[in-house]
Amino acid sequence: MKTFFNAKDLGDLREALAEAQMVKRDRFAFQHLGKNKTLLMVFFNNSLRTRLSTQKAAMNLGMNVIVLDVNAGAWKLETERGVIMDGDKSEHLLEAIPVMGSFCDIIGIRSFAGLADRDFDYAETIVNQFVQYSGRPVFAMETATVHPLQAFADLITIEEHKTSERVKAVLTWAPHCRALPQAVPDSFAEWMLAAPDVDLVITHPEGYELDPRFVAGATVEYDQRKAFEGADFIYAKNWSCPGVTRPEDYGKILSKDMSWTVDAEHMSWTNNGKFLHCLPVRRGLIVTDDVIESPNSLVIPEAANREISAEVVIKRMLEAL
Repeated sequence: MKTFFNAKDLGDLREALAEAQMVKRDRFAFQHLGKNKTLLMVFFNNSLRTRLSTQKAAMNLGMNVIVLDVNAGAWKLETERGVIMDGDKSEHLLEAIPVMGSFCDIIGIRSFAGLADRDFDYAETIVNQFVQYSGRPVFAMETATVHPLQAFADLITIEEHKTSERVKAVLTWAPHCRALPQAVPDSFAEWMLAAPDVDLVITHPEGYELDPRFVAGATVEYDQRKAFEGADFIYAKNWSCPGVTRPEDYGKILSKDMSWTVDAEHMSWTNNGKFLHCLPVRRGLIVTDDVIESPNSLVIPEAANREISAEVVIKRMLEAL
């Protein structure tokens, strides 16, 4: 596996889930794969779970790990071609990337959407430069449009906690005080649609329609209560306007309707549903205290499974070297 951005990159998800459980039973069984190999983790944005879980996964596999925070301790990097670099950016990615590649065997990239230029974000301009110029396998630790390590961990968590063979998962928009990217909901939708035995429903106010490349085939229900009925898993997440129907609204906050906040009443509409969120979460906006602290909240085991999803991905990349 040379790149990891989407569910299809893992192939058969049943096999991937079985591999995840094998890794979870013995996280150190494949240290020989990473001996004398180096993972470079490049962060253009802040991180807690992604940084800790991915570094831990690589260490489980016997790898050396280098962490580069581009915004703290590195030269500011220009990302666009054809510019006159007379501002505060001292180095271009096109020189920096092959230099980075010379010091490692695998590269993980975390780069958020700018939410100003939809074409730039959805072209995945930054990460694709790493794929093209690094000469190394590259995986996403979240990009402008996807967060596959999170979605894989979500799927592992659902598989571990489901009480029936086939389940209903609901991705629900919730209000937020800031404009957020669509990467997490994009990937959650994509992975649930690709997963065996998951029926996906997406619910959000009008104007928040996600890009069809990630949600084609999903049921969209604008009535949140109808969407929640009979759900086994509720995945709450805010996202800003994806600009699908109105590109001029891309990245904007179109609603702050607090009636979409997931509370105990919302959860009472479900089939004793479990609550999921990628974290960090704004309590009182996305979800109420009683829901996220309830026995049906899976946010902590979900976060812990980030180590497992990362380890499976890095293991496969090491096996392909």
